[in-house]
Amino acid sequence: MSQIFNFLFGQYQGYQTINIVLEIVAVIFGFLSVWYSKKNNILVFPTGMISTLIFVYLLLHWGLLGDMMINAYYFIMSVYGWYIWTRPTGDNNVLTPISTMSRTEYKLGAGIFFATMVFVYVIYTIFNKLNSWTAWVDILTTALFFVGMWLMAKRKIENWIFWIIADVISIPLYFYKGFTFTSLQYLGFTFIAISGYYAWKHTLNKNLQKI
Repeated sequence: MSQIFNFLFGQYQGYQTINIVLEIVAVIFGFLSVWYSKKNNILVFPTGMISTLIFVYLLLHWGLLGDMMINAYYFIMSVYGWYIWTRPTGDNNVLTPISTMSRTEYKLGAGIFFATMVFVYVIYTIFNKLNSWTAWVDILTTALFFVGMWLMAKRKIENWIFWIIADVISIPLYFYKGFTFTSLQYLGFTFIAISGYYAWKHTLNKNLQKI
């Protein structure tokens, strides 16, 4: 049992207690945010903002620049998404509904994806951080998460596909980096994201039947 515990959490030896507590708190609010997103509940944004602010501090402290930028971007997009989700559309004052991506949004999504990869690559190069395979994986997941967050803010069902792919990649990535709690968070995120996709799809189909 002790060997299993050391395998999972031994990397926390030498960590400051405050940082371990902050990571756990950030993980809890991260779970709440994804859960509220699955429920199509606007509380996804305030809970997510708390989680991302804590992770920005922690990731900057740990020197994980790509991950830090993801969370800083999440915070900004949470403000944007909070506005979009509460903004009436059309003449009937209906709040922004769940919908699918348009052709223009597919092009914009691709643009965001590749622009993000180039941007993060440049950042890693400037700070001489391209010294491990994890940096290249981080560049990929950063781009996936950027597009996913943008689509979630716009209430597009395809956001879940990007979350699922990036979450699956992040599980072993964060464990390898030594952040077991965060790795377990992404494991939970994967299952919630799959469930969220089907929940949103059900809501979308019901809305289409009403038209």
